[in-house]
Amino acid sequence: MTTDRSRPLKVQVKKRKGRTLAQKLWLDRQLNDPYVARAKREGYRSRAAYKLIELDDRFKLFRPGGRVVDLGAAPGGWSQVAAKRVGAEAGKGRVVAIDILDMPPIVGVDVLHLDFLDPAAPDRLKALLGGPADVVLSDMAANATGHRQTDHLKIMALAEAAAMFAREVLDPGGSFLCKVLRGGTEGDLLADLKRDFAKVKHVKPAASRADSAELYVLAMGFRQVSDA
Repeated sequence: MTTDRSRPLKVQVKKRKGRTLAQKLWLDRQLNDPYVARAKREGYRSRAAYKLIELDDRFKLFRPGGRVVDLGAAPGGWSQVAAKRVGAEAGKGRVVAIDILDMPPIVGVDVLHLDFLDPAAPDRLKALLGGPADVVLSDMAANATGHRQTDHLKIMALAEAAAMFAREVLDPGGSFLCKVLRGGTEGDLLADLKRDFAKVKHVKPAASRADSAELYVLAMGFRQVSDA
């Protein structure tokens, strides 16, 4: 009898007193997720890094020397990718990560411990960047309640706030990438963004789990709103 040694063996999470079924299923999924394993091997702080890598490969979000904002950045996987892609690790671009949570330092990334909804946040950010942003990222998600429609509305409220922030800090021609959940209102955000961006679409990278309601809104070619 022979076995295929090229295929990793599936890890089975043992039952443990005090561990709920939901916790067991989550651990089982994490331990058998190839993106989780890859992130550990390659030094990324989260599997979400591969979502951004794929989207940048497809849509060319980043340019060498660019200025990037990562909203709700912790644990920092997206900031790591952005820093590599714009050259911030070598001092050629700027990446600012904003979060109310503490986050360990990342080479080439300025971490701003701040609520992005703070009225002072846009000006503080532009001062740190040295000008308007080329890209605003948001992989934020509100704490899940387990009720799909409630969770959808909560993440959409975050996405709408992130979009308003992006309009305040983006340079003309800039891009905005933001996580949303399917649930009925995500089309409203898409329609709203089309007024201010040349190209707007929903995208789902391969690294997003197939059974997840997660989508990303990608808006490119920002048309700066006139103050007149």
